[in-house]
Amino acid sequence: MDWELPVIALRNQVVLPRTLENVDVGRPKSKRALEDAQAADARVLLVVQREARVDDPGAGDLYEVGTLCVVKQVIRLPDDTLQVLVEGRERARIDGYLPGPTLRARVHTVPEEVDGSGRDVQALIEQAKSAFQEYAQQNKGLRLDSFHLENLRGLKEAGPLADLVAKYATWEVADKQSVLEEPNARARIERVLGFLSRDLDRFDTEKQISARVKQQMDSNQREYYLREQMKAIQKELGQDETDEIEALRTRIEEKDLPEAASERALKEVDRLEKMPGGSPEATVVRTYLDTILELPWSEADEERLDVAHTAEILDEDHHALEEPKERILEFLAVRQLTKEAEDARYKAPILCFVGPPGVGKTSLGKSIARSMDRAFVRMSLGGVRDEAEIRGHRRTYIGSMPGRILQGMKTAGKTNPVFLLDEVDKMTSDFRGDPSSALLEVLDPEQNDTFADHYLEIPYDLSKVMFITTANSLSTIPRPLLDRMEVIQIPGYTLDEKLEIARRYRVPRQIADHGLSDRVAIEPSAVRRIVTEYTREAGVRDMDRLIAKLARKSAKKYLDDAWDGLRTIDDGQARDLLGVPPYRDEKAEKEPQIGLAHGLAWTSVGGVTLDVEVVAVPGKGKVSLTGQLGEVMKESAQAAIAYLRNHARAFGLPDDFHETRDLHVHVLEGATPKEGPSAGIAIATAVVSALTGRPVRGDVAMTGEITLRGRVLAIGGVKEKLLAAHQAGIRRVLLPEDNRAHLEDVPDAVLTELEVIPVRSFREVLDVMLVGDDASAYPPPTGEPGTTDRPNASA
Repeated sequence: MDWELPVIALRNQVVLPRTLENVDVGRPKSKRALEDAQAADARVLLVVQREARVDDPGAGDLYEVGTLCVVKQVIRLPDDTLQVLVEGRERARIDGYLPGPTLRARVHTVPEEVDGSGRDVQALIEQAKSAFQEYAQQNKGLRLDSFHLENLRGLKEAGPLADLVAKYATWEVADKQSVLEEPNARARIERVLGFLSRDLDRFDTEKQISARVKQQMDSNQREYYLREQMKAIQKELGQDETDEIEALRTRIEEKDLPEAASERALKEVDRLEKMPGGSPEATVVRTYLDTILELPWSEADEERLDVAHTAEILDEDHHALEEPKERILEFLAVRQLTKEAEDARYKAPILCFVGPPGVGKTSLGKSIARSMDRAFVRMSLGGVRDEAEIRGHRRTYIGSMPGRILQGMKTAGKTNPVFLLDEVDKMTSDFRGDPSSALLEVLDPEQNDTFADHYLEIPYDLSKVMFITTANSLSTIPRPLLDRMEVIQIPGYTLDEKLEIARRYRVPRQIADHGLSDRVAIEPSAVRRIVTEYTREAGVRDMDRLIAKLARKSAKKYLDDAWDGLRTIDDGQARDLLGVPPYRDEKAEKEPQIGLAHGLAWTSVGGVTLDVEVVAVPGKGKVSLTGQLGEVMKESAQAAIAYLRNHARAFGLPDDFHETRDLHVHVLEGATPKEGPSAGIAIATAVVSALTGRPVRGDVAMTGEITLRGRVLAIGGVKEKLLAAHQAGIRRVLLPEDNRAHLEDVPDAVLTELEVIPVRSFREVLDVMLVGDDASAYPPPTGEPGTTDRPNASA
């Protein structure tokens, strides 16, 4: 039958046919729909919302099947809400909604379908009754009196039984709506039976879990009873647990603890005395007390403050590194003077050694500790991303521990060790905190006398510790942390310094470590070949690795041949043992070439040479930049090309090259990312060479940034770049005029073999770098090596 009925939307209530329900009506639109129903024949359609949080539901927010109901009674509550008693009559499907201020719909009733044999349906009815009775007994949220249960048992038909069970069951709205939408009585009773079985299985699982929990509680009570009996037996045998408590108190009294630490430790001992011996919390307290008693509070090394002795140790362990050695000796001199003055309060600075890998930063810290007769502790910060690594974990769970700073102090066993924080530039941060922020307190001499560890919860004095940090680059160290440290640059070693290091330290050590003493000797010429043709590094790590490789191959050869006496390895034998050199002869690249310029770069592993290639081909003015260039280097290339376009005629470039030529700028070694602002003049020189066909000198390297007006700006890493040029066999370098003062930092051994030419503008660069049409006619460098003046000399 078809009807036009007012519609009331319900949030979380499904009214089923053949049931009486109380419905609260509070929304104005629903109240008007109720008034329309009362004004007519009291019939109304109740439909459930798909989302209960929607306050003003429309047609799309309601289910398509509802219940045709008759309003029996309306009661107005004190808050103006209407409590309506309705009787569900029939299922009704909505055909469409009518326009108007209230929800009103055309609906047709859905007749109930009955199929299947009577015996099957009766079996389903009995199963549903039995399942619901068990459901009502086990469901604590369902309150049904005996009258309702008897009424339900008296039903003989599947449809009314299914509807009544769904009314009383504490199911979700979606489950009850699915029962409402099913017109077939047999299918509906089967669906209801499935829901009942699902809930009964859940109740059984909850029972099993409750039983296991109760059993565990009984087991804990039994363990407690047996533990108390064990205590009584131990007491009778003279093995009282109080012996352990008294031993802890004795250790605390004998340990020279600060007042705060002593009070806290005794308080924890009192707590431990009242706990069951085997409880997890007692284990946590014991571990905490052991940590307090194992930490050094007053124990200190009797340090040796002798500047001459320290200088001897540093020279014995390290060649070169004059600036770091001088700064360390200055620190020890001040320490020696302030220790003699009883009223002096000198706060030691935090030293930060910055340099490429393999230059001796970590071993320098070890030498400092050895020269001062102090304990040495090393802590690597590479990859640390959790603040708890520094400050420790709070004692809220089993397995918490102090931070690595206090663990290092416990390992040292002294209050004044040399504490090396390695790779301070490799820390990261995530949702667990920022470890670099935690280090601010550790590395601040004004604060670290009351360092707060989350695990210890007692102020700990770190002011007597000599902290030394190491890093490969300053760019990744947070600025507040960097401000607390005194930076000492260790740029790298020259060729002569590497050869001397190999002669003094590396070769004898590797020969001895490989059991070749009095059997093999490595000549300086072999080491020179290793440094020049097999390595490209600022430090000596690869050199040491290749010397070890020579020693391994020599050890195998000795076992095969078993020669007598001492056998030497020269440069030719080193070539045979090490294989093909990975680095080509630099002399081949020193010939003048078109579109190729040698630049210099400064990376975290030291200075490197940077070859810039440019080709100009017919096209439409497109510029391609390849070689994994960073954003800053790309901007340098764009600025250089813009400057050349503006001064094309002055440099003899085609006026329309930006429209008729495509430029491809490529920086060699494309697998290596490159970034920095110091390649501008090298890129501009290579572009001019490619467009004019004039070769670029191959025996000259350059570094400097170019502006849109052709000025050459100052750059960083002068010392590192000149060392790289020197190692690559370059004998002439163009340097920005503003960097002239930085030549003071360059070793004399490098400057005597390099001619450094300061330049102010790009025109000066081209005067030096470009040769004529006949490259062989260009004269050799006019200046003798080493004639470059120091910073106070003229250009």
